[in-house]
Amino acid sequence: MTPRFTEAISLAARAHEGQIRKGTSIPYITHPVAVAGLVAQYGGDEDQQIAALLHDVLEDGGPHYATEIEARFGARVLRIVEGCTDGTPDATGAKAPWAERKALYLQHLAEAPAETLLVSGCDKLSNARAILEDLITVGPAVFDRFTAKREGTLWYYSELERIFAARRSPVAGALSATVGEMKRRAG
Repeated sequence: MTPRFTEAISLAARAHEGQIRKGTSIPYITHPVAVAGLVAQYGGDEDQQIAALLHDVLEDGGPHYATEIEARFGARVLRIVEGCTDGTPDATGAKAPWAERKALYLQHLAEAPAETLLVSGCDKLSNARAILEDLITVGPAVFDRFTAKREGTLWYYSELERIFAARRSPVAGALSATVGEMKRRAG
C-alpha cells in the first residue's frame, strides 16, 4: 500500500470520530477498515480499498467531504464513494426516508460499475456479518436497532443478495450464505 491508504484511514477516523456501531460500543472506524480488508480479499485495487475506508464518510460525515476526497484521492475514489452512498444529510442533518433511500440504492446497484459494486458488496457483507453475529449473541432484539426493524431489514438484505448474485459479484456467495443464516436465525 502507498501512503494514500494511510491518509485515507486518517480521514475516515476523523470523519467517524466519536461514532459507534449501531447498538454497540464498538468504534465505528472498525467497520470501514473491515470493508477495506474484504475489498483486498476479493481482489480490489488500492483505489477501491481507499474508497472502502471512505465509503460512509459522505453519508455519515456530510457532503462537504466530497471536495477533500477528490483532492486527496482522485475522481475515481470519489465516484466509488458516491456510488456507495445511499443518501447524505441535508443542512438540518436529516436524510430522505429509509424505504425511499433503500429502493433507490437497490436500483442503482443493478447498474453500478463493477468497481463500485465490489466495494458496496463488501460493505453489505460486513454489515450482514455484524447483524448475524448480533443475532447469535443478542437474539432477535437486534432488529430493534434498525429503522426497518426485522421485516424491512430482512427484505433489504434479501434484495441485496439477489442483486449481487445476478451481477455475479465476487462477494455474492459469501453474502448469500450470511443472509441465508441471518434469515434462518431470525425465524
